[in-house]
Amino acid sequence: MNSGLVYQDATKLADLIRTKEVSPVEVMQAHLERIDAANPHLNAIVTVAEDAMKAAKAAETAVMAGVGLGPLHGVPFTAKDSFDTAGVLTQLGSPIFKGRIPDSDATSVARMKHAGAILLAKTNLPEFSYWIESDNLLSGRTLNPWNRDRTPGGSSGGESAAVAAGMSPIGLATDVTISVRGPAALTGVVGFKPTHGRIPMTGIWPRVPRRLWHAGPIARSVRDVALAYSLLAGPDGADGFSVAPPQFDTGVGPTLGRPLRVGWLVEPGFGLVDSDVAATVQAAAEALKNAGLTVDPVRIPVLEEINALETVWKLQAMETKPAFKAATRGHEDLIYKHVQAVFDTPDTSIEDFVLAEQKVEQMRDGFAQYFQRYDALLCPVTPVPAHGHDATEFVIDGQTVSALHVMDATAPLSATGLPGLTLRFGTSRDGLPIGVQLVAPWLAESTILHLGALLELMSPVRNQHPSLAAMGMAA
Repeated sequence: MNSGLVYQDATKLADLIRTKEVSPVEVMQAHLERIDAANPHLNAIVTVAEDAMKAAKAAETAVMAGVGLGPLHGVPFTAKDSFDTAGVLTQLGSPIFKGRIPDSDATSVARMKHAGAILLAKTNLPEFSYWIESDNLLSGRTLNPWNRDRTPGGSSGGESAAVAAGMSPIGLATDVTISVRGPAALTGVVGFKPTHGRIPMTGIWPRVPRRLWHAGPIARSVRDVALAYSLLAGPDGADGFSVAPPQFDTGVGPTLGRPLRVGWLVEPGFGLVDSDVAATVQAAAEALKNAGLTVDPVRIPVLEEINALETVWKLQAMETKPAFKAATRGHEDLIYKHVQAVFDTPDTSIEDFVLAEQKVEQMRDGFAQYFQRYDALLCPVTPVPAHGHDATEFVIDGQTVSALHVMDATAPLSATGLPGLTLRFGTSRDGLPIGVQLVAPWLAESTILHLGALLELMSPVRNQHPSLAAMGMAA
């Protein structure tokens, strides 16, 4: 196994392939060997694409022939098992869909392939992508490569664990309240949720509630998620929410005309936050300030007035139940506990549903007011580092909170559709990764990609990877 290749980022691998320093076959072989060695200990990969090596050989032929190459030519990628992949199992983390093989690719998968990337494998998730851990009756539980007694999060925990463990350089994930950003933070990689609708959801299930689902990349560098975003974004003619091409960007763009203004916030607004997480956010704020940016502690009143997670759940429950019941009808004995919890949630009254809709509008207005003063917000991703499996509650500063509290800093962005970028900037007292979250106004992806690249350069934990021992592998 070539460990030098499995921990290169996708951009570097594409450069090495383009300049013929390595072949697509070498790169693919290194990742297949890594999967063979690491996945039995982590259970992040659920299906390896049978034609991955065949595609790598074809990519090598193209390189040697000197034909035009795409920006990710010959680079392997993975996709959460909620993305349709033509000819490759897509089972949605459910025994109800065991053996399902789509006829066509999701738009995101097709766009990665068009850029020259090669589908390597599919990654684990909770049933129907609906939980804060990646665990289901079909393919079991995914473990965190930094500590297998901890979760890599959900619902894209298989994807984040695969990237963190060197089994994949870059992958496709989805996010309804936390599912790109949280898993990335809990495993020490980079996750990017663009503005709602930027990346089409065509060919991804579930698509309800449509107003909340986002697609986005997970990788090991900010430049990788920026490249993936440039390839994935834009209307596809099928998803009515996807209307703005990536060239339309309201952020800072490629050239900065003035120092950026960044507000940073831990509490209040996101509930209780672990002291290690709070210290990491403050350290990131100080780093940006030392880089010459205007950085201030802030408060956003609407976050203190409205519980975003509670509001989102009142909407989700009512919009999700009909689709889930239709999918599971006749197979009730195969439903896992997390989807069952959706069914067991009391119906939201029409009055409360309308009130929840209005609260989302108030949150959007509150963020709009904030972004009149600042270009970005720096805040936590999760209130705690990676927690134990099946946790039902956390103790933070001596107070006990529900494990659902893990979504308190990510749910507001899903509810309002704001873009969010997460990357590692610290380490807990237990040696676990701690991420920070950057937020920008709608359609201002360039702002947080710029800030993320800046933080990445200054990160005290850049290019750190989990040890073989932590992953259960022999040295």
